[in-house]
Amino acid sequence: MRLMISLMVLKEGRKQQMEAKNQQRVMKRKQAMLLMTPWWLMHTYCWHVHTVRPTTATRRSTDKSLERKRAKDIAALAAELDIPHFLSLLRYFLHSQLDPTDARHPEEIPLEECPFYNGKLCVYNSACSMFFAPSDLSGVHGMRREHIRSCPMWRKEGPQSDCVFIVTNPQAEGMRGLDVAHVLCFFSFDYLGTRYPCAVVHWFDRVGDSPDESTGMWIVHPGHQTRNVRNIAVVHIDTIYRAAHLIPVYSTHNIDSRDFRPHRSYDMFQSFYVNKFADHHTFEIAF
Repeated sequence: MRLMISLMVLKEGRKQQMEAKNQQRVMKRKQAMLLMTPWWLMHTYCWHVHTVRPTTATRRSTDKSLERKRAKDIAALAAELDIPHFLSLLRYFLHSQLDPTDARHPEEIPLEECPFYNGKLCVYNSACSMFFAPSDLSGVHGMRREHIRSCPMWRKEGPQSDCVFIVTNPQAEGMRGLDVAHVLCFFSFDYLGTRYPCAVVHWFDRVGDSPDESTGMWIVHPGHQTRNVRNIAVVHIDTIYRAAHLIPVYSTHNIDSRDFRPHRSYDMFQSFYVNKFADHHTFEIAF
């Protein structure tokens, strides 16, 4: 009888110890969150723990062998993504990382001023984003984790490339501080002893200065530069906030269903609604 009571006391003590450790972890994450979160996100109780990291493979069906067969250097990745000027984009990215005080637009910076890198890189099929969303009751202690995918084959049915929210103005509120982008690739490389986890993205431009009056959702469309060239950039993975869900703005003309594929939806429609009703957290940030 004494032995049973001792075991029960020991078990209860271990349970309390585990609960105390879990509370400490949550408090540490909240403290880290408070140090790096824009004030408007704290005001709406949607703090973000910025731990976006590339993963070696998607959680379920992306085969690691596909990842091994992907590009290993800049020239190969430029050919894979069909972006001939990818090396220039990477050099502009390095310039922005090494000289963050330079407020010039990349088109205004002479390419000769940008660092040169033409070495090896590692391509990833997905990235994992962890953030604090107390309004979503399904998360443990308000924590949520999601996988953002950009892989050449998903469930053996075709490519999958997700869209994301990217923080472009931490001082602005809602969608005025966020931009939507289509992730074309996740990769990382080492330069001067520093590892840079990056993403190749196709920017989406906002339509108007306010949400659509009928739906309450912002409308975006794929961004293009002069001569109808896609507005593509290399961004640091830390600027990615979380995944974004887009809904096509349907037109009156018919679409040939034989040519329609899910992975081509971003090319089949001209504009999209930013779905703020996707979940609780998106509703509180995409206003």
